[in-house]
Amino acid sequence: MSRLLQALLVSLSMVLSAAAAASQQEPQAPQVQVTPKVLAKGLYYPWSMAELPEGGWLVTERPGNLVYLNPQGQRMHIPLDLPDLYATAQAGLFEVLLTPDFEQSRELVLSYSCGTEQANNTCVVKAKLSPPNAAGYALSALQNIFTALPKKEGAAHFGARMTWLGDGSLLVALGDGFVYREQAQNLQNHLGKIVRIRRDGKVPEDNPFTHTQAPEVYSYGHRNVQGLVFDAERNKVWQHEHGPKGGDEINDIVKGGNYGWPMTTFGKDYTGALVSPYNDLPGVKAPLYQWTPSLAPAGLALYQGDLLVSHLAGKRLQRLRLVDGKWHLVAEYLVAQQQRLRAVMVAKDGRVLVLTDSNEGELWSLDLDIQQ
Repeated sequence: MSRLLQALLVSLSMVLSAAAAASQQEPQAPQVQVTPKVLAKGLYYPWSMAELPEGGWLVTERPGNLVYLNPQGQRMHIPLDLPDLYATAQAGLFEVLLTPDFEQSRELVLSYSCGTEQANNTCVVKAKLSPPNAAGYALSALQNIFTALPKKEGAAHFGARMTWLGDGSLLVALGDGFVYREQAQNLQNHLGKIVRIRRDGKVPEDNPFTHTQAPEVYSYGHRNVQGLVFDAERNKVWQHEHGPKGGDEINDIVKGGNYGWPMTTFGKDYTGALVSPYNDLPGVKAPLYQWTPSLAPAGLALYQGDLLVSHLAGKRLQRLRLVDGKWHLVAEYLVAQQQRLRAVMVAKDGRVLVLTDSNEGELWSLDLDIQQ
């Protein structure tokens, strides 16, 4: 009898999950064809970019290269010594992020996968970038400020997106390591978490879980965070993460919040099996938007108060607007090249810049002149 009751409860939950997912379906947003202006070519799996105040961009390439692109798109290699870099499959060099006072300090932070095939995780270092000169750029004072623990096997789900909060502390998003998904609910480690540290790597005293073995943890229950941005105007942290087969999410990140993975999800396992029968539970922060089927969101930027999301599998750029506390899709920007889009940022002059994800990656400028 108990087995029958359990089966009925699971079936009911599946019906409710399907109804909830269906209820989020919106009227189709306009699809806008855009023609990119190619600013640079020949990038090898670029992952992240940062705009320098003197002009041009720093770009990371996943195998471990840091390059400078001048405004004309010419490439210059910047020597980067990361002896513990682990680069294969999804692993490698990830985010480059300038400090808020970069013009004075010339400091930046880099995230990457560190260790070996049998024992690896996400690391963060800070360094100083030399002022521009005829010989090019150089890094100095390289220092580790964070290493995610425990070390684990495999080359998937590192997270690694970062953003600065208004108080000068740093959020670092971390993946669940793929096969370690249950650890996303374990507050004694960093798997499937967003952590908050100070610029020197120390733990802020007002972090929510300083009594644990992982006092850096700021929020938990994440799968593989690939977008993270601080919205200063709203004093919010917006995040997106990959679901499994369906259930990619946009979340409002709050201190101490539990975002459910793997107890709650709108997605299924890659085999088609249920990860969980629940898409919501008491005490879990529900997503403000979800994609089913998955588009594999990979970059996130604020644009005129909206969110821009670049997609890998979806091969498009989407624009979402916050209405009554929920994000709503208002436009999809499509390009004829149909390439995987790894990252998006908004330049100081208002241009929207996108990195494509391939061994012949490109940096694009897109004109989003549609008025929504």
